[in-house]
Amino acid sequence: MSRLLVIGCGGVAQVAIQKCCQNDEVFTELCIASRTKSKCDALKEKIEQDGYSKTKLSTAQVNADNVQELVALIKSYKPDCVLNVALPYQDLTIMDACLECGVHYIDTANYEPEDTNDPEWRKIYDERCKKLGFSAYFDYSWQWAYDERFKKANLTALLGTGFDPGVTSVFVAYAKKHYFDTIDEVDILDCNGGDHGYPFATNFNPEINLREVSAPGSYWEDGHWVEIPAMSIKREYDFPCVGKKDMYLLHHEEIEALGRNFPEIKRIRFFMTFGQSYLTHMKCLENVGMLGTEPVMHNGVPIVPIQFLKTLLPDPATLGPRTVGKTNIGCIFRGKKDGKERTIYIYNVCDHQECYKELGSQAISYTTGVPAMIGTALVASGVWNGRGAKTTDEFDPDPYMDMLNKFGLPWVVVENPVLVD
Repeated sequence: MSRLLVIGCGGVAQVAIQKCCQNDEVFTELCIASRTKSKCDALKEKIEQDGYSKTKLSTAQVNADNVQELVALIKSYKPDCVLNVALPYQDLTIMDACLECGVHYIDTANYEPEDTNDPEWRKIYDERCKKLGFSAYFDYSWQWAYDERFKKANLTALLGTGFDPGVTSVFVAYAKKHYFDTIDEVDILDCNGGDHGYPFATNFNPEINLREVSAPGSYWEDGHWVEIPAMSIKREYDFPCVGKKDMYLLHHEEIEALGRNFPEIKRIRFFMTFGQSYLTHMKCLENVGMLGTEPVMHNGVPIVPIQFLKTLLPDPATLGPRTVGKTNIGCIFRGKKDGKERTIYIYNVCDHQECYKELGSQAISYTTGVPAMIGTALVASGVWNGRGAKTTDEFDPDPYMDMLNKFGLPWVVVENPVLVD
């Protein structure tokens, strides 16, 4: 029996909210809040017309960049938990509001700044680059800094309960608990074999997606970061139910948490698949400055190129009806059990059209939104009750893995898979 406030009403949020309503034994009341209240009202009406849920729904307008607006809404609605499925830019303001109001906090992606030229942030960022050795704009340090404050408030801040990060991190904890005495290597593989028919589009927020993909890659090896030029390590892998795809090594946030929480692991890498058309378009856009995050003057008006590009590209929330194919996301492990070498592959396959039939979503939003609900349910029900700022790999993985099977993301364990060289 829980009262939940969800902030955000984009593609991922709409999946998470509908899944929360499917889980109405836990989520008895839910408020959908966004800057654009009409989107919240439309989703509320759709769910109520479908008639499958007993969850009592309401809506609200809120600017998630404004702590006091958030505080006013939280104090008015009095939720037990706040699920942040807005933008990573807004993680800290929502965490501040949760602390002030004494409610649990959950999100799907770690903090990154909207303004990467802010002098105060830049100073801390430059010091981190020198100290840790990776230059991605997104990292956990800002949210981990809240750990003691959440512990003192007897609250949980669950960070990164999407698929990657989120499910992939739980896969690591599950593998360690059930299959290995020690894990030596983890390769996280994210394959989207879907086709939306557009010459170029991103499957989640274009601004976040293009920043992530165009940044230098990095991986964890022997206790430190190794950074490489963007897209400079390429491998081909034959993904079950999808087929052979080219994949590229990227920096990804769960590596940071896994490296800290599983110090025995000697190497952790993250790979994502991309087609040549996507890469060609992205390189052209980068070459002409359209991925820039600094304002430029256009006819006397300052515009941020990547934000302007976002308005030109298809909205990821609209891709569902036209996207066909499947995703395959999982982890390949190498380690030891009872003194013997062992390798396993834990993965999920998700079909774009099946997701659309169920919730009107493509699989990228589905595979993020379902775990967002699961992590929130485990915190709300007290099954996961560790206090402080935590990632999903720090809890018992079994109830999370059970809920993946129950709510639409069944997983497979394969012994002796083909390894990534």
